[in-house]
Amino acid sequence: DQNTEKLFEQNPTWDDVRWLKREACRDLPLIVKGIMTAEDAIEAVKAGADGVMISNHGGRGLDGALAAIDVLPEVVEAVGGKVPILLDSGIRRGTDVLKALALGATAVGIGKPAFFALAVGGEDAVVHLLEMIQRETEAAMAICGCETVADVGKNLVTRHPNGGGRVGRYVRSRL
Repeated sequence: DQNTEKLFEQNPTWDDVRWLKREACRDLPLIVKGIMTAEDAIEAVKAGADGVMISNHGGRGLDGALAAIDVLPEVVEAVGGKVPILLDSGIRRGTDVLKALALGATAVGIGKPAFFALAVGGEDAVVHLLEMIQRETEAAMAICGCETVADVGKNLVTRHPNGGGRVGRYVRSRL
C-alpha cells in the first residue's frame, strides 16, 4: 500500500467522475468507491454514478474515521433508492452481511477476506469462504425470522444506548 499513491490520482474531482461516465463508462456501470458521507453520495449520483460503494479503504486513510457501517444509514437516506449502495469494509462473517442489508445496503464487498483466503489456500479457499459466508448469512437470517432478503429490515439492528462501550457516540451516525 505504500506505493499506491503513485498509481492513483490523489485529488479526483466530481468533474473527473462526470468525464469517466461520459467518456470511459458509457456502456458500463460506474460505481464510485470511498463514499463516507451523505453529501458525497449525493454528489456521486449527480455526477453520473450508477452506484456508490461505502468504504473507508480498510481504515487506512484516517485512524479516527468512522466505520463504513456507521455511515451506511445516512447514505441510504440521502440516495433515496436512486442507485445501489454497496458496503465494503468490515465484512468478515454472515452476521456482518445481515447487519449491512438491514441498514440498507444493496450488496457487500468482501475483498480482504477473499484476498486472505486466496493467499492461504488458492481458489478452493475462496470458494470455501464464499460458501461459509453464505451459510452464516442464511443462518443469521433464519435466527432472525427472515426467509428472504426482502424480510431483512432496520428493526433487526440497534446501537447500544451508550454508543457501544468505550468508543462513545459517533457524531455523524444516525444509528
